Amino acid sequence: MFENSGVEHGDKISICGRNSAHWAVAFFAILTYGAVAVPIQHEFNAEQIHNIVNHSDSKLLFVGDVVAKTIAADMMPGLEGILYLPDYSLMISRSEKLSFAREHLNELFGKKYPRAFRAEHVHYHEDNSEELALINYTSGTTGFSKGVMLPYRALWGNLDICMKSIGTHIKPGSSTLSILPMAHMYGMAMEFIFPFCHGCHLYFLTRLPSPAVIAQAFSDVKPAIVISVPLIVEKIIRKNVFPRVQNNMIRLLLNMPVISRKVKQKICEQVYMAFGGNAYEVIVGGAPLNQEIETFLKSIEFPITVGYGATECAPLITFSDYTDFVPGSCGTPVDHMEVRIVSDDPENIPGEIITRGTNVMLGYYKNEEETKKVIDEDGWYHTGDLGTMSADGHVFIRGRIKNMLLGANGQNVYPEEIEDKLNSMTMISESIIIQNGNKLVALVHPDYDEAQSMGFTNDDLLQIMEQNRKEINLTLPAYCKLSAIKIHEEEFAKTPKKSIKRYLYNNINS
Repeated sequence: MFENSGVEHGDKISICGRNSAHWAVAFFAILTYGAVAVPIQHEFNAEQIHNIVNHSDSKLLFVGDVVAKTIAADMMPGLEGILYLPDYSLMISRSEKLSFAREHLNELFGKKYPRAFRAEHVHYHEDNSEELALINYTSGTTGFSKGVMLPYRALWGNLDICMKSIGTHIKPGSSTLSILPMAHMYGMAMEFIFPFCHGCHLYFLTRLPSPAVIAQAFSDVKPAIVISVPLIVEKIIRKNVFPRVQNNMIRLLLNMPVISRKVKQKICEQVYMAFGGNAYEVIVGGAPLNQEIETFLKSIEFPITVGYGATECAPLITFSDYTDFVPGSCGTPVDHMEVRIVSDDPENIPGEIITRGTNVMLGYYKNEEETKKVIDEDGWYHTGDLGTMSADGHVFIRGRIKNMLLGANGQNVYPEEIEDKLNSMTMISESIIIQNGNKLVALVHPDYDEAQSMGFTNDDLLQIMEQNRKEINLTLPAYCKLSAIKIHEEEFAKTPKKSIKRYLYNNINS
């Protein structure tokens, strides 16, 4: 169809829809034809989708069933056509060639392959390593998206890393579950491209990934590897595991040296079953894992590990197998990538994490100014993240440079560290720290399900939050102490990788 509709090598083709086998087919068709894929996260609103299609100069757009109802074709004047992902039907055509190709597809196919379609007829586009494979628009947490230009070498680099670090532990033919958006580089690389190339069976969630839906999917699919964002792991542990193990009898047994090991094994088995009972390990990325959850999982010797990356690196920068996982870290530099901390004392004083190597992008599409800000003359990509690195190469992230707050006396305040503690406290589901003058204020979204089951009123919640504030302040240095905890009734708005969009809350009157 591409061939007969006038699509040429290098043309941009956008895909926007929920995870599905048809999404996967469209993506690989674009790459193997030699066009450039523009995956758009289906959570984006219509205006964002229009902007990305227009900015990327896309010629065609594939849309899923939900997205199809929200977009307006007249807002994307450069498109030649819009195709419907569920059945590849042509929704809109502005080209006679495209209309003819779609309507006469079987006839054109029959003429080209009159006897049969055999292996010798497969002639994929032969790429070179620096050639542009896809443009991925980051949502980020600061508002405006940038088009990350990823060459074939970056896709290969990530695939090679996954094959060597994960592929050696799971067999071809194993089942995997795609939970993360395929249009996001973390989901694309680790839940789509890698398992597909490794010969795994891919299962896609067709509904919104609520904890109940995901728990059922784990039980049904029994994936050989679990790739996740922290929010999913934390909700499963808090809802399905903690209620069973956080009681007086279990606590008593855990304090008995001989018995505790058997109890921990039993708890570990229960957690293992919550993830389907078949996973080699659970890999978390996209945001830091809550320390209470991480400490619990390590204490029962559960195979958990944390990786770190960026869309600009397609995405992997650091990763370690669970056997080499150090609590609080996000692994060691992956193959093909160098990592440095810009600090006089990288082990103890946080500095910006910079990286270079095979996975690094070509730059931002039509935005040389922003490209020069993040890729220096020596090819180092400046992540904007603060971290330290141990002598043996494990990287520890302290937070985003732009999120860092300055205390009253000029001390660095890392809001993520305070939020991590808050999120483990009574009745708190999620939180964000904002600055009001010289004071730090916590906005918290309570666990309303739990509050309702306990019969708590809003006044009760306010009292609990004040108690939480007093307790957390006992653990914080003077310049980090909270002046107030304010209840935020709605869940915080998030990016597709479930990071809170901080910029939306910086100016809330507290």
